[in-house]
Amino acid sequence: MCGIVGYVGAQSALDVVLAGLRRLEYRGYDSAGVAVLAGDQVACVKKAGKLSQLEKALVDDPLPGSDATGDGHGGATGIGHTRWATHGGPTDTNAHPHLDASGRCAVVHNGIIENFAALRDELAARGTAVRSQTDSEIAAHLLAEEYAALEGSAQPGGARLAGAMRAVCRRLEGAFTLVALHADAPDVIVGARRNSPLVVGCGEGEAFLASDVSAFIDHTRTAMELGQDQVVEVHPDRAVVTGFDGAPADARTYRVDWDASAAEKDGHDSFMLKEIAEQPKAVADTLLGRLDPALGTLTLGPELGLDPAVLRGAEKVVVIACGTAHHAGLVARLAVERWAKLPCEVELASEFRYRDPIVGPRTLVVAVSQSGETADTLMAVRHAREQGATVLAVCNTNGSTIPRESDAVLYTHAGPEVAVASTKAFLTQLVACLLLALHLGEVRGGPGDELRAAARALGRAPQDVASVLATMEPVRELARGLAHQETVLFLGRHAGYPVALEGALKLKELAYFHAEGFAAGELKHGPIALVEPGLPVIVVVPSPAASGVLHGKIVSNIQEIRARGAHTIVLAEEGDEAVVPYADHLIRVPAVPPLLQPLVAAVPLQVFACELATARGNDVDQPRNLAKSVTVE
Repeated sequence: MCGIVGYVGAQSALDVVLAGLRRLEYRGYDSAGVAVLAGDQVACVKKAGKLSQLEKALVDDPLPGSDATGDGHGGATGIGHTRWATHGGPTDTNAHPHLDASGRCAVVHNGIIENFAALRDELAARGTAVRSQTDSEIAAHLLAEEYAALEGSAQPGGARLAGAMRAVCRRLEGAFTLVALHADAPDVIVGARRNSPLVVGCGEGEAFLASDVSAFIDHTRTAMELGQDQVVEVHPDRAVVTGFDGAPADARTYRVDWDASAAEKDGHDSFMLKEIAEQPKAVADTLLGRLDPALGTLTLGPELGLDPAVLRGAEKVVVIACGTAHHAGLVARLAVERWAKLPCEVELASEFRYRDPIVGPRTLVVAVSQSGETADTLMAVRHAREQGATVLAVCNTNGSTIPRESDAVLYTHAGPEVAVASTKAFLTQLVACLLLALHLGEVRGGPGDELRAAARALGRAPQDVASVLATMEPVRELARGLAHQETVLFLGRHAGYPVALEGALKLKELAYFHAEGFAAGELKHGPIALVEPGLPVIVVVPSPAASGVLHGKIVSNIQEIRARGAHTIVLAEEGDEAVVPYADHLIRVPAVPPLLQPLVAAVPLQVFACELATARGNDVDQPRNLAKSVTVE
């Protein structure tokens, strides 16, 4: 959640920062602000609401000063922020940046400062007035105090600001990213991170700080990842990285493997529609170089770099994830237990470390996160490693924290996912988890013929997903016809159960419906009380060829709800005629092996949710109250 952009260089800082904030709108926010150096002063404007409100305020009351280009847009050093309210509501005063009492130091902050109340009381005791309700403002006042304390030193302004930042960070508890500028240090911005993302963009004669590389991808594709508890002093031509203790620290420079056009709508009405359409390519990219679809063989081992003896000696697998990634983990459990014959647990990362999970040196923990910065999952990873477990990350974001703190990583290669509700990241997480399960099966001597057949079928997944997307107009029409509804139920069995959960989640996120997903066998244990005449119920049907018993049982479930007047929407594979008499609407998907069905079954439910939300006038890219990257617990 929240977006941070900082710039130092020869361009208009205001223009660069505003453009970067537009790139970060997908993360979710409720206020925005900018601060730039104008002469020897800090000029700041911030507004509650969308970025357009801030831009209007800047037109009505332009920032003073001129920049290196002479266009009157403020200085060539600046910072900006989009806030998602935690401490205090979305108001102009609570918006970032926050300034110290003198107005010469400006700070933006992501995360939660857990000991802010005690620090605020200290400031009040020294006579410092705190204007906002936020935990963030105290960082600006503390930074100004520490900077003033270094006034007699021989250090230049940038080094003093970095030193002051280190001193402040040593006093803070919680998760935070801080970026600051000071009027006395005109050609430098300083950033710090603990449990919250921050990346440096390295351009020609200019540099950037941001919470996501998409903020500066128009200007440079060279990025530098910062480690835990590090401070970076950023000049136009260099970046100096130290630990919170002041010791020099290394930072890895890498090349971003996608360009700005990948984060554009490319003719689609929304990023979500674009990302749904990109799924065949995203799935193909996740498979690329890892699987020979003709032979059904994998080449995953060297990429993971895990000792095969560790995998052979594992006694169980534990998948930790949140939200959509958790649903991918539920499919992973089925695949790991089937192909690798290993017990597999799937845990909500937000609950994992608050009980006494049984993990140890013979546990393989798989952490699934699109951003690699999900706070709950990161904390669960750290807890698992403290217990001696081997941790493997399944992640989409190169250089993010969870992969860096894991023993191995399997990147999903979905490319940038801008829409807040996940689509292509979910499918690529499914693919990565299936690849991992196949690899575990191979290493542990699983059934060779079955593994090769599954691998060959997985190699056809891009074409299968494309064929589903080509037949979605009836699904869109159905969704438009149900836009007046307020409740939809989803049922599934086996691999269809996680699909039902994901379908319900998408409808909640996008259409603001009451939507629930149930294991179909649980219908008679209470949920059937919700079924009433006209209620839409979407049923994900397993293949009759692969699971005849389950198929018969779910057909009985469909009859049961239809007898009570429900409107049955049945998702079944091509050739399944047994469900036809009981379906008010029938959605067909390709016949694939049962553990691969979620790859094709999830797509119609994504399209359904997106179309229904659009029919209700909702913004499918930025659903209310949601943030793309939840980096606080």
